[in-house]
Amino acid sequence: MPPRHLLRLSAAVSGGLRRSLTTAASHPPWAAMCHSAWTVGAPSAQVRLAEPPRISEVYVPEQLLKTGPLPDPNGDFVQGHGGAVCAASADGLLLVVYAETRLFARIVARQGGRPLRLPPQTDALKCIDPDHVPNVTRFVLNPLTHQITRLPDRVTKFEVSPLFNLRMGLLTQADRGHGPPDRFAVAELQEENLMLRFLSEKGRWENVAVSPCQPPSARRMKIDQPALAFGGRLWWVDVTWGAVSADPFIDRPELSFIELPRGSVLPARSPLPEADGEMSWREYRRVDASQGRLRYVEVSQKEPFLLSSFVLDNNGTGWTLEHRVALSKLWADGGHPWLPLPAGKTPQIELLDPLNANVVYLTVDKKHVIVVDMNMKKVIGSYLYGRDFSVPCVLPPWLGSSRIPSAGKDTGKHKTLSDVLVRSDIQ
Repeated sequence: MPPRHLLRLSAAVSGGLRRSLTTAASHPPWAAMCHSAWTVGAPSAQVRLAEPPRISEVYVPEQLLKTGPLPDPNGDFVQGHGGAVCAASADGLLLVVYAETRLFARIVARQGGRPLRLPPQTDALKCIDPDHVPNVTRFVLNPLTHQITRLPDRVTKFEVSPLFNLRMGLLTQADRGHGPPDRFAVAELQEENLMLRFLSEKGRWENVAVSPCQPPSARRMKIDQPALAFGGRLWWVDVTWGAVSADPFIDRPELSFIELPRGSVLPARSPLPEADGEMSWREYRRVDASQGRLRYVEVSQKEPFLLSSFVLDNNGTGWTLEHRVALSKLWADGGHPWLPLPAGKTPQIELLDPLNANVVYLTVDKKHVIVVDMNMKKVIGSYLYGRDFSVPCVLPPWLGSSRIPSAGKDTGKHKTLSDVLVRSDIQ
């Protein structure tokens, strides 16, 4: 592997809600947070926690959302809100985003003076009013205490697909190096060596320049998964090439690039085998943090569907293969006799267990989540697929008694990337 490089990067639900499946005193050590988030009529945020692989859910009070004027009741659009858990910090805080939307719903009749409308199309993106500028509201949420902090509006006036913005992440920092955080940063990596960030101690959005760097090849990154918080840095991943990272707390963030393992790097936006045109690889590859190390997992496209896991060296210069499991053989050996692998369909990667690097969560035919222990080479659990991808969120013991950081303290010292990789392994 070459040494690490620096890379230049140029609707709504309300009403009653059942109590959480677990209390703050008995919460699971981590949760798979559903990407979709909803609204609730209650005065405070609600989080429905569940033991993985079941999905945990987030609900935010509707009155906290920024809204605009209602559409014409005699027109063909209705107002709604879409919500998403966009990212998680390494210590359990969540970045939750809501966008006001206007959906096409044609009036077909009137009953008692009230219009009867056709329901929006199944594909929501095709029925959104393209001329409506959505009101976007961002929150930082503690999923155990339900404390919620609303961020000010960001500096740009128009946002494209804010619910699916994979470039915005959440990072925390503690003065002692671990434990409850003293500050947080929300940052979005943009084109042309710019970063949009919100620092809790400043209380405002700002655009800052990031250091220019020389990429390992002349190509552009395409971010494929939610921004990852690891080792005091935010990481943005192109699953066909590698990951770029930066510390958003410093005055001029410095970008660092780490390429995927040799043999996993693909040509720029390479299509899937036997596919017409460009398709996404993100369902079959993932970079994640587990047991204090950065890891990369992938599943091959053809039989025997090899599931491979790599760990990044502490100096950030290369990857070491940890596990390789033939999923077809695992199934043939009775790994999951009642759920055969669908012919010709590759299992997809949902997430890596953040506390056990041997365990990976797969989806099979988009109907079931299957939990595989790569060290034992066996299936250790399964659950019905939640129809929505999830964000792993570690829930440390002290999270239930800590508060979301506020302004007032200096950021302190910052680590280099080498310091991050070494220290993350020993904490």
